Amino acid sequence: MTHTFDMVVLGGGIGGYTAAIRAAQLGKNVAIVEQDKLGGTCLHRGCIPSKALLRSAEVFALMKDSDKFGVGAEAVTLDFSKVTSRKDAVVEQLYSGLQFLMKKHKITVFQGKGRLIGPSIFSPRSGTVSVEQGEDDILTLVPDKVVIATGSRPRSLPGLETDGVTILNSDEALRLEKLPASAVIIGGGVIGVEWASLLNDFGVQVTVMEFAPRLLPSEDEDVSRELERLLKKRGVNVRTGTKVLTESVRKHEGGVTLKVEHREEQAELSAEIALVCVGRQANVEGIGLENTDVKVEGGFIRVNDSMQTAELHIYAVGDCIGGLQLAHAAAHEGLTAAEHAWGLQPHKVEPHRVPRCVYSRPETASIGWTEREAKEQGRDVKVSKVHFRALGKAIVLGDTDGFIKVVADKETNDLLGVHMIGPHVTDYISEAALAQLLDATPWEIGQTIHPHPTLSELLGEAMLAVDGRSINT
Repeated sequence: MTHTFDMVVLGGGIGGYTAAIRAAQLGKNVAIVEQDKLGGTCLHRGCIPSKALLRSAEVFALMKDSDKFGVGAEAVTLDFSKVTSRKDAVVEQLYSGLQFLMKKHKITVFQGKGRLIGPSIFSPRSGTVSVEQGEDDILTLVPDKVVIATGSRPRSLPGLETDGVTILNSDEALRLEKLPASAVIIGGGVIGVEWASLLNDFGVQVTVMEFAPRLLPSEDEDVSRELERLLKKRGVNVRTGTKVLTESVRKHEGGVTLKVEHREEQAELSAEIALVCVGRQANVEGIGLENTDVKVEGGFIRVNDSMQTAELHIYAVGDCIGGLQLAHAAAHEGLTAAEHAWGLQPHKVEPHRVPRCVYSRPETASIGWTEREAKEQGRDVKVSKVHFRALGKAIVLGDTDGFIKVVADKETNDLLGVHMIGPHVTDYISEAALAQLLDATPWEIGQTIHPHPTLSELLGEAMLAVDGRSINT
């Protein structure tokens, strides 16, 4: 059976469904092909379920410390089955909402494996989509425009292949039915740090290892150092500049044992589980790219700043094109693709203006260049750093660790970067993102009246501090 659409989106994750909704808003007839569930990794195996676990971990940690607020909570216990049930309920609620949005915007959703085909009797150009819904059930979708949004999957390490029991990736860890007594986390990036934080709060003995010299190696060095200090303070064993000797990995009844190397010295570590968090790999295989002129470089689909591939009627967004691989970046890329496809002039994605967030305890959030990157760009910078310990709201919350750091150009006063670590910083990094979008200077943000007492007022203080004008720090 053959169907004709204005746009077909291959993949129903946040980048794909955002593109589909925007195209539908523009009056287009749109279809999504999804082989699993609408919402993709973000909703089912990433952002949402992991944040639900992090919230439970945060509440558990707060309850154990409630006495300092004058609240007695004796014999605080953790029921991990209820934790996972809540996680699943959160996902299901959002999944139901997403299904409603598809109906609201009259978007047709085909369940099945989509594959691009080349020029054929259906179309003189590549981009027709074949949808396998069963062994003998194949649909043909003929679109004017195509958006590839096939996402990514956890990357594996040779010698550390996952089995879902003893050696796990982040997808498999979300399916744990009981907490391990101990865990070794390989990878100290965003995913590894978040898992280290939540497992530690749940009472798991955690070691996190990172090959780079510091955790979160793409973030500002001051943030990395503060995060490492605070995780160690909580009892997390942090090993940076450490290489896992994958040939040494040995699974046994009690879990897994492996050797690591740091500065040519070796050590042996054992844990009940090993969690591999070493990045994500694009899903570009088996979707028919070989039938098109779409280019793949370094494992990712190559696109221009309008999200077009080498075949200009075929767009690609989200994790499959590499870059930051963030859900909100994918959503904006989806908007860009849909609007450009129908002749609008969308605001294009500028990587340095995409906020980066880590939902550990404490949280980190940043946008723009780090201090080192700004200097490498030849900028003469001025920098401020103000601490939450000076802030009334942070003291009220009993959460005073961390700081906000601002990097600005000394000559032009341009805002180059904002880097935060501390309580709920992911909730107000958007103010810095808006400032960069509007090309606001630190002075302009500092002149903005921030309500008191709030956590966000520290951002105003940090902006004033760039020129030595901070009032309360």
